[in-house]
Amino acid sequence: MNTPLAGRTTAQLEERARALNARLDQLKAAGLSLDLTRGKPSADQLDLSNELDGILRGDYRLKDGTDARNYGGLLGIPEARAFGAAILGTSADRVIAGGNSSLTLMHFVVETALRVGLWGSPSAWQNVGARIKFVCPVPGYDRHFTICESLGIEMLTAPMSDTGPDMDAVEAMVAADPSIKGMWCVPKYSNPTGCVYSDATVRRIAQLPKRAGQHFLVLWDNAYAVHDLADPPPRLADITALLETEGTEDHVVQFASTSKITFAGAGVAFLAASRAVMKVLEQVLAAQTIGPDKVNQLRHVRFLEGHLRAHMQRHAALIRPKFGAVLERLDESLGGLGIATWTKPVGGYFISLDTLPGLAKRVVARAKSVGVTLTPAGATYPYGKDPRDSNIRIAPTFPRLGDVEAATDVFVLCVELESIADILAKRGAAPKQRSAP
Repeated sequence: MNTPLAGRTTAQLEERARALNARLDQLKAAGLSLDLTRGKPSADQLDLSNELDGILRGDYRLKDGTDARNYGGLLGIPEARAFGAAILGTSADRVIAGGNSSLTLMHFVVETALRVGLWGSPSAWQNVGARIKFVCPVPGYDRHFTICESLGIEMLTAPMSDTGPDMDAVEAMVAADPSIKGMWCVPKYSNPTGCVYSDATVRRIAQLPKRAGQHFLVLWDNAYAVHDLADPPPRLADITALLETEGTEDHVVQFASTSKITFAGAGVAFLAASRAVMKVLEQVLAAQTIGPDKVNQLRHVRFLEGHLRAHMQRHAALIRPKFGAVLERLDESLGGLGIATWTKPVGGYFISLDTLPGLAKRVVARAKSVGVTLTPAGATYPYGKDPRDSNIRIAPTFPRLGDVEAATDVFVLCVELESIADILAKRGAAPKQRSAP
């Protein structure tokens, strides 16, 4: 176990900094160019789905005889809607199967609630007369924040815990401010912490629309529903059943996609909503399109139907060593130093690390100077502003395993060096190591 840095003498810290800087100089001389910025599947993961190409073998007929190559099917082919329903735990008649991007569906739903109204035209948020606000659990997913910002929705933060959002804080916020109309959720392997919402948290979220002001919406982005690394995986409570029990099914829309299951840029996205909300969305969608790419939907169903679990186990076999490499290095190099905390997810695509306050940007900049690019500090907070400047999202899936190892070796050195500089500065000692550029 490492000795906490705060318990070491100034001389010991200065000696340690010199050794770390020497090692960092060696790594910089190697001309590294490593990227841990986004949670993309690796080429090996994409190769798992190469059989999609040509799988239809000229047979474009659906089970009901419909030709998938032609117009129509506004809500997606029945087979794809049923597949999406199985992932989201609902019925096929409450699912829209769309194109490759669930973010497109999320933007569509939020904009419809804002401009048109999901519960009749008087419910349109733009009629409220005040700036609409959303609750955003943090750290969270930057692209959710981008949707809000693009539509002029103000974002309010609520802290995340190991069991999901701090529901005491969320409930107090929505009860006090009727202009709060929505909340983002990534319930399983949350981005970036990797936590799975507890049963109690899911139940309280299902009850939330009754506590909130009128026309409240929960956006339930279950992006990592089947992205398990542990066997057996943790169980997520059935939000659909709880919504029916609470009578709030009109106020939660669920999302998922195959983007990290098959081809990231050529998958199928799913939306699930109550039948009443589905009618509104269908009317709006009819003005935008004649139908999605039904051929792509059909080939996905034929490729994945009955094989999803085995397919995701192959993904896990490729991803698990990369997560293990990061976590092993964090434990060995930073464990016990008292300068960082991090999550240990058993699924999803990210690891979340918190430095000492005020150091995340400095760590990211120092790593960049050595050739390791990380997600910008602050990206996991609305408007890119982490008030503590401490959170860093690590995305280990895309690079080769050796590159993940090399990048993490650099990263831990940068965390320790910036922490030493911070401790020495607070002691009034002049740090004798170089700070980040």
